[in-house]
Amino acid sequence: MLLKIAKISALVALATCTLNAGGFDTQAEKDRTALVAYSEAKFKDADKNRMYFPYSTDDELKNNFPKNIKHDAFALGSYAFNSRGKSQYDDIKEMPPYEDAIDEGEELYSKKFANGKSFKDCFPKTDIAGEYPYFDDKKNSVVTITSAIDECLVSNGEKSWNMKKGKSAKLQAYFSFATMEAGKKVNLKIQSQAAADAYERGKKEYYSQRGYLKLSCANCHVQGTGQRVRAEYMSPLLGQTTHFPVFRLKWNSLGTLERRMAGCNKDQGENPHKAASGWMKDLLYFMAYMSNGMAIDGPDIRK
Repeated sequence: MLLKIAKISALVALATCTLNAGGFDTQAEKDRTALVAYSEAKFKDADKNRMYFPYSTDDELKNNFPKNIKHDAFALGSYAFNSRGKSQYDDIKEMPPYEDAIDEGEELYSKKFANGKSFKDCFPKTDIAGEYPYFDDKKNSVVTITSAIDECLVSNGEKSWNMKKGKSAKLQAYFSFATMEAGKKVNLKIQSQAAADAYERGKKEYYSQRGYLKLSCANCHVQGTGQRVRAEYMSPLLGQTTHFPVFRLKWNSLGTLERRMAGCNKDQGENPHKAASGWMKDLLYFMAYMSNGMAIDGPDIRK
């Protein structure tokens, strides 16, 4: 089994684009299904696969890692394979600290701009979190939900909001909650060669080493998934985007996916990329596609 896991890991990391005109998502689907297989095999039995968890004790491997973790469960992040942490998470979820933010987001959605319009004119539906990011062929660019909110503001003569926290995160919390309530899933599509190219750029960045520490996102969230760093476990790429925005206890506030990725840039020893940059948009497009078909379950909490 370990050899199989290693082969699948190599496939996810090294696969290159082999698309044809009739299926622009062919390679992306290969990557996604390989990631699901890799994740399920790795966590089938952590005790037997202990070579992948070099810093965990015998007690952790035998008693803290559930066996046979399946695809959808990985949306819980590290709580999918941390039974003790999951119980603390469940306690906090009984009275989540982001509840007021959802209500504030609903108010922002309906509040009139100076020109009499509102976000309702830009986003007629609210259960839309699973539809972002998407590739806009006319703009030749990925559109994230954060950039779509900003575009709505600017096109209506309003000032841009902070793209990492504050009002944008609260409005996204409302969209995410509405999407979760509607039972909708991540539903991304790759329908052109330009979109496939954006996906490939995002994948390349996810697997590329950066910063003075020479780390890639995959070092921590594919190969390193489940490894312990001090008292915490590194979360999986699979399901990584389904629960944003998140209320991090470290922040004591809600933050967008762009905010979290900027923090990861710093952790890698790299200057953070701008939230509205093409680099960030392509990366989030790849990450979200890896969670295709998984239920939206945000907003959520993380440490």
